[in-house]
Amino acid sequence: MLQTVWVSSPGSWALREPDCHRDGKQTSWKCPFVRSIIQHPCPRHYPRGPRKARMLKKIQICLCFFFLSGILYEISLLSSFFFSYMPMSQQFLTPEQILNLGKSIIFLETTERLEPPPLVSCSVESAARIYQDRPIILFMKGLTNDTAFDLNSRYAAFSLLSSMKNVFIFPLQMETVFQETPLLQWYNQVVPEQEKNWVHISSDASRLALIWKYGGIYMDTDVISIRPIPEESFLAAQKSRFSSNGIFGFPARHKFIWDCMENFVLKYNGKIWGNQGPFLMTRMLKTICNLTDFKGTEDHSCQNISFLNPQRFYPIPYPAWGRYYTVWDKSPNFNHSYALHLWNFMNHNRKVVVAGSNTLAEKLYKAYCPTTYKDLIQNAELRDFTDSEDDA
Repeated sequence: MLQTVWVSSPGSWALREPDCHRDGKQTSWKCPFVRSIIQHPCPRHYPRGPRKARMLKKIQICLCFFFLSGILYEISLLSSFFFSYMPMSQQFLTPEQILNLGKSIIFLETTERLEPPPLVSCSVESAARIYQDRPIILFMKGLTNDTAFDLNSRYAAFSLLSSMKNVFIFPLQMETVFQETPLLQWYNQVVPEQEKNWVHISSDASRLALIWKYGGIYMDTDVISIRPIPEESFLAAQKSRFSSNGIFGFPARHKFIWDCMENFVLKYNGKIWGNQGPFLMTRMLKTICNLTDFKGTEDHSCQNISFLNPQRFYPIPYPAWGRYYTVWDKSPNFNHSYALHLWNFMNHNRKVVVAGSNTLAEKLYKAYCPTTYKDLIQNAELRDFTDSEDDA
């Protein structure tokens, strides 16, 4: 339960903790401030004239009605629009409080790094722009509750993302995430230091647990959003008869995701890259669906799960990933796509977006994450040029 109330004044919004307490193990909450308003809505000092007294009483009742209606209206805004008014710096909310609102867009950073690179920043910013009415959450393994505010001043990308009104950055605490799922026992037994692909495996597990518990959409941090996804329960086809796990969405407590977590543990093999990720999603989908080839740009559906065409997220397949960092004679329009996966795992040479290069990736940055492009690409180029001039 959100233990917060809205307090409004002309031209401003503020979030504060109410003076509430919980009675033992009961689920009722006592708020003295609200209770006092209901029990004693208005002082009763009437003039001696009975007609004036009745008129004053009616006025007081009307004023109290409007006052209480205003409070209820402001509270009603909390469930779906509060992040549209509040920058992150003014909020002290837990991940559960945000996730429980539903329909979150979830990103994960399972390395220890604390400075999101430009591609991560672009992915989060593009989602924040496309899904302005939904919370965008970036979980970072290297982050702790004590370091969050300090990072705002140390890292440009962290400061950029945390200033966006519907973006929330939280520590990734895996033991907490895996509670009440089949993954907890596996997590307590596995030895991360002995796992070759631990960064990817821990991410594969975390995304399943988070989507099962809270619902929403998971996206890899190299996915640039270009238009809203209209589906609620979906998997993304990387190619015909093969599912990715780089982007998928389901409502909370969906049986398919629970079955995936059980299979994750039952068929666990950390030595095979992708065994707990895209291969897991594919083999689980095959148990309930008769997968066929895609003939055009149509989507497939099975048991209320949409299996989205490769054009939706992978119009450039992974063998051709380098085309994102080349100059096109005519840029594609991606009319059949909801987002674009830039295949950062394949980017072993660490190709980056360079200001003025006119590559496809640079055009995508300009169109869908312009703040990232300006602050992290153009300003970086300017700082490097200034530094080189000073050294000359």
